[in-house]
Amino acid sequence: MKLKGSFPLSRLLPLAAILLLAGCNKAEQAASTPPAQVVGVYTIQAQSLTLTTDLPGRTTAYRVAQVRPQVSGILQQRLFTEGTEVVKGQQLYQIYPKTYEAELARAEANQVTTGNLVKRYERLLQTKAVSQQQYDNAVAAWKQAQADVQMARVNVEYTKVLAPISGRIGRTRITEGALVTNGQEQELTIVTQLDPIYVDINQPITRLLGLQRALESGRLQKVGENQAEVSLTLDDGSPYPLPGALKFNEVQVDPTTGSVTLRAVFPNPNRKLLPGMFVHAQLKEGVQQNALLVPQQALFRDSRGAANVWVVKPDNSVEMRQVEALRTVGNAWLVDSGLQNGERVVTEGIQRMRNGIAVQPVAAKNVDLVADFSGKTPKAAN
Repeated sequence: MKLKGSFPLSRLLPLAAILLLAGCNKAEQAASTPPAQVVGVYTIQAQSLTLTTDLPGRTTAYRVAQVRPQVSGILQQRLFTEGTEVVKGQQLYQIYPKTYEAELARAEANQVTTGNLVKRYERLLQTKAVSQQQYDNAVAAWKQAQADVQMARVNVEYTKVLAPISGRIGRTRITEGALVTNGQEQELTIVTQLDPIYVDINQPITRLLGLQRALESGRLQKVGENQAEVSLTLDDGSPYPLPGALKFNEVQVDPTTGSVTLRAVFPNPNRKLLPGMFVHAQLKEGVQQNALLVPQQALFRDSRGAANVWVVKPDNSVEMRQVEALRTVGNAWLVDSGLQNGERVVTEGIQRMRNGIAVQPVAAKNVDLVADFSGKTPKAAN
């Protein structure tokens, strides 16, 4: 008997063989396809960024006064302790004063004599007993005597060598018993005002011109009231706790270095800053809206020097993309073009990347983004 709707066995066997062969091919293909590589990615996030420039500088004393004698004589006494703070008008040295005191007494006596002569001639002039010329000569001699008294008093005061400014006094260059002269080349000591203190910073003129163009184009915005504020890092890497203020820019460019000098003033109450120290100054340039920061681990350069990153597309395939890296900010690169907000860049497994391969993205573990090392505030990886 023949069943309805049934196929002959001879026709079923070839069909089963075809299905079995197709299943084997799919299994072989699945076995030969490598699994998607696991890569660490960082998600780019646009943010408002205050750009700063780190420039080398050197500290300079606010005031320096070289103390020299104004009269000649034997240095009789030193009245200060080397390395201490002195105030303006404080006596530092005493020069032997007796000679100048005697000159003052003689000048005062001459002033009395000439003054009495003027009074006598004034009475005699009314009776025509003396001529007008004699009276005029007597008046001139009296005024000359007055000037001699003033000069003698000044010389007596100059025997007391006073501090011209307040500050820290250095070592004495001349000891007691030595002969000093008016206007000598060798100073007696030096007084240095350390609070506040200047920091002279050299900025390349090309950097200054680029900053001006960025502000004019609107790519950067001024930082506002604190645009003249300057922070400082000491030579050992430690931050200086007090902010400074930018005072002026040099009006001329140094032809040997192509840079201009910026001068900032810093408070220095604890005398932590000393003249001649090398420091690093951080200047606030401006604020860039929607800035894109790329971790340094993600950026690499090709043989032509162009900056590139590996970008993970929405379908989890990767492509190499060229970007424009403007500058480093902390431990990241500031990118101007080539990336969009929210895109993912590869930071782990870059060596195994090829265009178009599928990857399995996970949050990167080698990214600790810090845009400003002065605050030491890291931003967690995304």
